[in-house]
Amino acid sequence: MIEIYTDGAARGNPGPGGWGTLLRSGLHYKELSGGFLCTTNNRMELLAVICGLEAIKRKNATITVYSDSSYVCDAVNKGWVFQWEKKNFAKKKNPDLWKRFLAIYRKHNVKFVWIKGHNGHPENERCDTLAVEASFKPNLPPDLGYMECNPDSEPMAQTPPLL
Repeated sequence: MIEIYTDGAARGNPGPGGWGTLLRSGLHYKELSGGFLCTTNNRMELLAVICGLEAIKRKNATITVYSDSSYVCDAVNKGWVFQWEKKNFAKKKNPDLWKRFLAIYRKHNVKFVWIKGHNGHPENERCDTLAVEASFKPNLPPDLGYMECNPDSEPMAQTPPLL
């Protein structure tokens, strides 16, 4: 069993943002984080989950993702993202990230658990710290998939740099 805790943050919405992920399985523990110059909180919440899942190299792993994002948890638990996919994400935000999410999600057995944010949950608080710290790093790259910050670019799946 693998546990993934995630959080995203944006200073301003849009604004500089970051994501933090904590992975735990038995005695194994790993922290990941990254940030972007201009992005949104929801993009960072989703990217935190994606990066956590992509860090797991074993196929068909049993994973529980803990997130304080109802945007992410509800999209999966209520099946919305699968309906969005059937309509090719028409008129939905963050299609680049949702497509990337679905590609990695389908390689594992993943369960989502929503947890209340900023409520003293140690792992969630740690992920929040990682996300906020990442948003303050110097020389943050652009979030190439976020059209409001990059109006002339095409949305694309991107691999964020790990900070």
